[in-house]
Amino acid sequence: MNYLDGLNAAQAQAVQSTEGPVSVIAGAGSGKTRVLTTRIYHLIRKGIPANEILAVTFTNKAAREMRERVRAMLGDVALNDTPFIATFHGLGRELLESYGKVIGVPRYFSVYDRDDSEKVVASALKALDVETKELSPRAVLGRISRAKGEGLRASDYHERHGRSSFGNRITSEVWLRYEKTLAAEKALDFDDLIALPVHMLEEHADVRARAQERWRYIHIDEYQDTNNLQEKLAGLLAEKHRNIFVVGDGDQAIYGWRGAKMENILNFEKRNPGAETIVLEHNYRSTRNLVDAANGVIEKNKNRKNKISTTENARGEPIVIHIAVNAEDEAHWIAHKIRDLMRDGTKPEQVAILFRTNFQSRALEEGLLHAGIPYKLLGTHFFARKEIKDVLAWIRLALDPTRQVDMVRAVASPPRGIGKVTLGKLVAGQRESLRSSERSKVETFEKLVAEIGRAVDSLCASEFVKLVIEKSGMRAALAEGNEEERERFENIEELASVATRHDGLPGREGIAAFLADAALSSDQDEMDLPAKAGQKEKGGVTLMTVHAAKGLEFDTVFVSGMEEGLFPHHGMGNDVNRDEEEERRLFYVAMTRAKTRLFLTLARIRKIYGSDFLSEPSSFLADIDNTLLLLDETTGESFGSYSSEDVIEV
Repeated sequence: MNYLDGLNAAQAQAVQSTEGPVSVIAGAGSGKTRVLTTRIYHLIRKGIPANEILAVTFTNKAAREMRERVRAMLGDVALNDTPFIATFHGLGRELLESYGKVIGVPRYFSVYDRDDSEKVVASALKALDVETKELSPRAVLGRISRAKGEGLRASDYHERHGRSSFGNRITSEVWLRYEKTLAAEKALDFDDLIALPVHMLEEHADVRARAQERWRYIHIDEYQDTNNLQEKLAGLLAEKHRNIFVVGDGDQAIYGWRGAKMENILNFEKRNPGAETIVLEHNYRSTRNLVDAANGVIEKNKNRKNKISTTENARGEPIVIHIAVNAEDEAHWIAHKIRDLMRDGTKPEQVAILFRTNFQSRALEEGLLHAGIPYKLLGTHFFARKEIKDVLAWIRLALDPTRQVDMVRAVASPPRGIGKVTLGKLVAGQRESLRSSERSKVETFEKLVAEIGRAVDSLCASEFVKLVIEKSGMRAALAEGNEEERERFENIEELASVATRHDGLPGREGIAAFLADAALSSDQDEMDLPAKAGQKEKGGVTLMTVHAAKGLEFDTVFVSGMEEGLFPHHGMGNDVNRDEEEERRLFYVAMTRAKTRLFLTLARIRKIYGSDFLSEPSSFLADIDNTLLLLDETTGESFGSYSSEDVIEV
């Protein structure tokens, strides 16, 4: 039983509690991923078939890490199969691919990303003569998404809201058109990947029974981030055997604004009678100063389970607070502090700069550029780049030449003399009205798509991506172009490297899995992209929002913009009312990303939407014990109504 060595008593209890419902309240840095992976290994050692084990988390990055850890623990153990470890959307995709034909979902479907969905919604609004100023595609799609999250179908929504307010009435009409387009394109959107499996399991007892027997031991990571449908999906799968093991921390619930229900973990015992609850309070990540400071912040929240993190780590350095004159001065100070740390041996990839809202990134980027510090900004989503979406459109079209959305995109990437009028006739089914010259160009394009499509079953994913880049003409169009075009070509080359993750699967299956991963990728997946050919592994300081940092850790963390109204966020002059307890949880998440050093910075004056605002220190700073703080007085200046010494007394 040496694999249990090194676990503390609570961790060992969680690993060995294998039967019935179990809830693990896991504080920041408490080793929850180790507990999850060790428990999966423990089940296999007990004789549970690996393919009866399911583990679900929220990002591809977390799922990959979990799979790699389990493989490492198994070593040379011979298995006929492996545990299924995926994101919630990956689980939904697997359920639909395996059983979806009972509800009319084809075996190979594509997944619309947000941009694809907005374009279809925009087209539907135009057909209904609704101006985007009256109702934006993003707003309509948001209404549809929320309704799907509540378990509604388009027909349900239309029946309920078809004669109500303007916004709801138009949304109901758009949604019906949107569903027709998805069906015609053999496509689903992100919300469908959860909603459709739930409907399927609820309405088809035979499918539900097969899925329940398939996975008898179910693990759900980050349970505080589940919404109602995700909780229902987990509950349907665990209904028969009741072996559901959930891990989470209400103190890190930061996604209430997008439908996550922290109550799912707070009320787990009520909804699962006889459930065992285990609390992991030992923090292995951060210094004692950081743990004590984070405790001081989060204990102010009332809607939480009682939990006090402890650590045996060294006391560590105090938390540094710095007051800048403005955002540019703040960025300048952060950049120079990082440069000093780098001179002392800190690697830039061990440093993160976190911010509450995206507009803050501009000044921070400029500060790092001016100081010559390498960095990467999470949020510049790799799979959302035009050239990447162009290649993916070609790949999807090769798998299914009837997809009109991808046909329209592929025809223009690179351009081949087929204009909008010709495309309009094709989309409208008016092929017979094409002139001979137009028909010739279309037929040449279709022959090319068919030629590429014939290789689908014979090439692995990465080789197929390379074939598409070559045959489509994208290599010829970009490789020898200007600097911007060459950079775009390097990006599509990188796409072939990403596809190697699926080279172990045969032909069409591997290509479909690659497309699904591309559609379901998140900002954190940017950190795991391989380096471009001829380059060293990516490095540099990481810039990202606090939300994007969830689940990550860094040696040194800077949290910028610690000003009242910005963090905690009060809508900055809008009517948006943020949940202050969720804002405090967000600050707790930011603090607990740091292992050894934490810097909190604020600007006396912040320019927002073109206007200067005189700021006050964040009220969250008062939640930290003064003895854990150190004021940086590099400037020695005082600003208006308070000086740098006053920040601790706020």
